[in-house]
Amino acid sequence: MQEASAGGFFMDHDRGGHDHRQARPTLRTMASSSDRSRVVPAHLYRRERWKNERGWTREIARSPGEGEWNWRLSIAEIEEDAPFSRFDGIERELVLLSGNGLRLRFDDGAIRELLPPHDRVRFAGERGVHGELVDGPTQDFNLMWRRSAIDAQLWHRPLVGPMVMFVEPGSVWAVHLLAGQARFADGSGLSDLASTDTALLAASGDSRERFVLDGGGEVLLVRLQQRG
Repeated sequence: MQEASAGGFFMDHDRGGHDHRQARPTLRTMASSSDRSRVVPAHLYRRERWKNERGWTREIARSPGEGEWNWRLSIAEIEEDAPFSRFDGIERELVLLSGNGLRLRFDDGAIRELLPPHDRVRFAGERGVHGELVDGPTQDFNLMWRRSAIDAQLWHRPLVGPMVMFVEPGSVWAVHLLAGQARFADGSGLSDLASTDTALLAASGDSRERFVLDGGGEVLLVRLQQRG
């Protein structure tokens, strides 16, 4: 068994273990219906224009599901050089998913390049930034969260055998399968993951829940924790 992070997940190579996940209590602590555990297949991502109408986004999930959101997961489709939309009060993290690279020119003079396979950058949504394609279109995983309401962390990890995640009340985990295949081996009833699908994992009551993901490939893991 190898500890992968202090944040609440680890790699478990002992396939003979039992599922000690506690019984599910009531739904009273769920932040919203959008925070229930489920798998979102890639073909169900909702495609919409950027706020500044200079590009396209495929939205994976947001919370709350209606009105002003506290967090949002999406895949940005960048087909031309263009300024990014401004998001006041929002933190952002971008991860290059496909393409030959994206150059970010910030209004303060800073320059960051996201190069294959999966470079990433975190920045404030208030910062002015212009995106330049290095050589052709890109797709980029886009994590956004309201800094006054949410703490967020993102990891890129290989998936080699079982990965165990402990989800605390008031938090949501997202598992985006970059490549490969995976299934939940914990009796949770969640469907299998194909490449580019996303699972959202939430505790359904006052106790933490244990999820076991088994398979092979690469994943992005996101932990979204309510502040306070």
